[in-house]
Amino acid sequence: MPNAQIRIYTQREQGEQWLQRYRGCLPVFACVLGFTETGLISGISAAGRTPEDRKYTACADAEFLYYGPEHKAQYPLPPLAAGASPVLISRAVFESLKIPVHLFNAGLPQPPAVPVIDLGGTPARCLSGGAAMEITTVHHLFEQGLLWGERLAANIQQGYLIVGECVVGGTTTALAILTGLGIEAAGKVNSSHPVCNHAQKWALVQAGLEKMMGSREQQEINFQSRIQNPKSQIQNSVDPLQLVAAVGDPMQVVVAGMAIAASRSCGVMLAGGTQMLAVYALISAIAQAYTLSWRPEAVVVGTTRWVAEDPTGATVDLALSLGKGSLTQSGRTPPLLATHLSFADSRYPQLRAYEQGFVKEGMGAGAACIAAHLSQDWQQHQLLAAIEVQLERLSTAFH
Repeated sequence: MPNAQIRIYTQREQGEQWLQRYRGCLPVFACVLGFTETGLISGISAAGRTPEDRKYTACADAEFLYYGPEHKAQYPLPPLAAGASPVLISRAVFESLKIPVHLFNAGLPQPPAVPVIDLGGTPARCLSGGAAMEITTVHHLFEQGLLWGERLAANIQQGYLIVGECVVGGTTTALAILTGLGIEAAGKVNSSHPVCNHAQKWALVQAGLEKMMGSREQQEINFQSRIQNPKSQIQNSVDPLQLVAAVGDPMQVVVAGMAIAASRSCGVMLAGGTQMLAVYALISAIAQAYTLSWRPEAVVVGTTRWVAEDPTGATVDLALSLGKGSLTQSGRTPPLLATHLSFADSRYPQLRAYEQGFVKEGMGAGAACIAAHLSQDWQQHQLLAAIEVQLERLSTAFH
């Protein structure tokens, strides 16, 4: 094991090669912010105490990541039922290591109060309606993802690209995408709750997918949107971009495009758990449907141990299921890596809450820690100290 601070849960050999390749290298961080009205449903997410709070979570996280705790935020970090935003973790690492950060707005209800690259997307409607976004928007966002993936990678000589996300309610849209791609994901996804609300998520996903199939039958959708795949169990199976339009969110297709393009010339770490496993499955399906070249061996998924070992989800099992979907037939399973960061000994109850299953991941937190281990060989005590300093500065900033 090259680093006791990083654990490899799947595809060990490929994961170890990837870590060896990028040891000592600094990454570039891209964070894609998006929104789905699914996140406003009562009880769906713990990333913001009320639905109103959750409208601003991505803006608040982006502002904190960019400016840090001393900045008087236009969108302050929303109160959580328990715990502290994972953006504290990401900020602690990126500030200490001076990692460049690029923020992308894939579709938020309001523009964030930070320098951000606007991709011209829109927030998604609730996935239960089976019509989350216009297909033209999805195509546009995918093209933007390809374009920016190529642009970012062009400036990376030795390092790798970390692509993170912030989408409240995103594990539910992830479940919808995975299920729509023929992957058995029910009961395996994570959530920001200590005990995952699987039944609530599954009911929404079933409603959305049923509506999607219903509208396809009514319209006898034109031939272009169906893929003739002789190996597929589902003949004329749905176009993966059509699936995103029906039940996805704007972040997913941007990150898929970025990763496809960037993987051609540098390493890529998809930063997150369930949501990035769904993006990985989407990448496989899109690359297959549209015959796009990408380098799967360059792509890993990086998260926190709270996600990888979440007792109320089945993240490792989910990662292993990705090669079994009817639309992801290349049979690819990504290496799933996680930082072994622990908050058990933190003097702050907001951080110790992570050990009780609150929060878990977001804003590239797990990948940030992996980057600190890889480039500077940071150990547990260094990470914890840097994160606690952020929390301290935040609590004293305006008092």
